[in-house]
Amino acid sequence: MSTDDDRHEDWANTRAWVDGGLPEGTHIVAAGLLRGGWTSQMRRLSVGGGAPGQLVLRSFVTPFFVRHAEGLLTREADVLALLGGTDVPAAVLHGVDAKAAHCDHPSLLMSLLPGSVRLSDEDSDPRAALLAGQLVRIHRVQVTAENRPRAYEAWTAPDRVRVPATTTRPGLWRRAVDVIRRDAPQYAPRFLHRDFHPGNVLFDGEGDSLRITGVVDWVETSWGPADLDVAHCSTALALLHGAAAGMGFADAYLAAGGLLTEDPGDHLYWRLLDALAFAPDAEKVAVPWRELGRDDLTPGLLSRRLEEYVEQLFLRYG
Repeated sequence: MSTDDDRHEDWANTRAWVDGGLPEGTHIVAAGLLRGGWTSQMRRLSVGGGAPGQLVLRSFVTPFFVRHAEGLLTREADVLALLGGTDVPAAVLHGVDAKAAHCDHPSLLMSLLPGSVRLSDEDSDPRAALLAGQLVRIHRVQVTAENRPRAYEAWTAPDRVRVPATTTRPGLWRRAVDVIRRDAPQYAPRFLHRDFHPGNVLFDGEGDSLRITGVVDWVETSWGPADLDVAHCSTALALLHGAAAGMGFADAYLAAGGLLTEDPGDHLYWRLLDALAFAPDAEKVAVPWRELGRDDLTPGLLSRRLEEYVEQLFLRYG
């Protein structure tokens, strides 16, 4: 963590807001920008004084996310409060200024969770098994009509899909797009993280002591089909580790006690609805992954892996 973030003048008001909400006698003693995200600016804050500790500050700074910040940050604050009474390892909410009434940018303050993001190919199988078990537990979170999150939103549509320019199999992509032209299948609604993937999960330990220590980024939390959360993590695993890793995640989820639709065509719909949102090259997620050490994830490699994954989905479910 860098400790010279005071040179950044764009968060002076935000820093004052954080300091003003801390217990008497405590204050920020160091701050550093965190890597690995693309939707928001993340800072790790060291607090000194009467109650030393570590906090994380999320701020939306780009125009698109500033426009949507009130809904996103309010949702995340509500979800963090809800998860405080569950076995899901989420951060503790310390404050939110979703409209930037006091901060330089819309911001949310929360506790720092232990552990780190792990994206390497090494030990990816045991991590995937833990991811599956964690996702099952997330889907079992009980909500009421009053605290139920919003209905899920699809992140692509048939007329928005961009086919990779380098593909030699345009027919495969047309076939995939045709699958999502239908109405969405019926489903049993569940509490969804909605952006659950290895980049939003923290791990600690090695070997038999490997464990998940935190799940972050709850701004997209939704109410919808478990298949869609499974689909999103599956696509990410396929891009990170290859098509076989993506194909195996649904099996791991079922083995961990999760429930998915028994109709192969319906499951294929949800898998492709997610995968097609990453076309043509998944550059959106690759940028933070490269910042975390995956320099091998070039646009060409990601395009090939995404196409191989789509092909494998048809071979199994189509």
